[in-house]
Amino acid sequence: MSERRWNPILREWVITATHRQDRTFLPPRDYCPLCPTLPGALVPTEVPAAAYDIVVFENRFASLHPVAPEAAIVGTDLYPVAPANGVCEVVLYTSDHDSTLADRSVDEIDRLIQVWTDRSVDLASRDDVEYVMPFENKGAIIGVTLTHPHGQIYAFPFVPPKIAQEFASGQAHREATGSCLFCDVVEEELRDGRRVIWENTCWVAFVPFCARWPYEVHVFAKAHVLSLANLTEDERYALAEAIKAVLLKYDNLWNFSMPYLMAVHQAPCGDVDASSFHLHLEFYPPHRTPVKLKYLASVETSAGTFINDTLPEETAAALRAVLPHGVPDLAAVPLWRTTGVAEK
Repeated sequence: MSERRWNPILREWVITATHRQDRTFLPPRDYCPLCPTLPGALVPTEVPAAAYDIVVFENRFASLHPVAPEAAIVGTDLYPVAPANGVCEVVLYTSDHDSTLADRSVDEIDRLIQVWTDRSVDLASRDDVEYVMPFENKGAIIGVTLTHPHGQIYAFPFVPPKIAQEFASGQAHREATGSCLFCDVVEEELRDGRRVIWENTCWVAFVPFCARWPYEVHVFAKAHVLSLANLTEDERYALAEAIKAVLLKYDNLWNFSMPYLMAVHQAPCGDVDASSFHLHLEFYPPHRTPVKLKYLASVETSAGTFINDTLPEETAAALRAVLPHGVPDLAAVPLWRTTGVAEK
């Protein structure tokens, strides 16, 4: 059962998806449903092939549905209820069960971004979709139910609250100053430099000035780009390079595979003036030290005010000092002054 319930106090939709309680939970490696179906296998997987590169399929335990079921209850004027229409897709990065996105080459990540782009364009064409978000939840600490390297794509029937807030802030800043809020953030971070951890000609990765998570990293397009579909081939490849660099820095920071949440923030779709938005990615690792986690306690969860146990300038310095082996070595020069995109 899935449905949308309106919260009139916060003015936002909440999705219920009771059937997700029964989804597969951390099965033994030999029974992974995301691995290839090998010849003679007794239990078929989601992929009827002996090997694969990248695979996309609709989530069996989706929160949103192309043909949504009827709601469990009838709404009221105060508490509207709506169908949980939309699409939830699973994206498998590789047939290699024991790897991560950080292990993929820049070329492979570039192909993944092409898949994100293709699916975003296709899903955005649906009349019932207002927002498309590719994302990844990585690590048991995060709460993933399958360890095989994969991400997801949600096509929402509404603009999610955080994106809506970013969108509104961008519009207000444009009206007040005539400039793009996000472009101004990029310019400020490049000018200051202390929070920048990596950059190339097209993208800059930095710990935000007002980071809510200790090792939070944002990756912003330097050019004013709205969505994945607006990227040139060079910009897309440079984004693959940036993603690879950030993930390797995470893994090399404390010498273990870092769990994280990662999401692509692109402009809302449909008949809306999205010119004040700006494409970027956000990464949220839960670790604040190698052995301590950042928990969302009362102030964060109930009040919505985050308390960061670290200084962004200090965590950025730690990440900046870690070499992202596997992408061009940019440690020899100040990173916020580096130019040049790796040749394909």
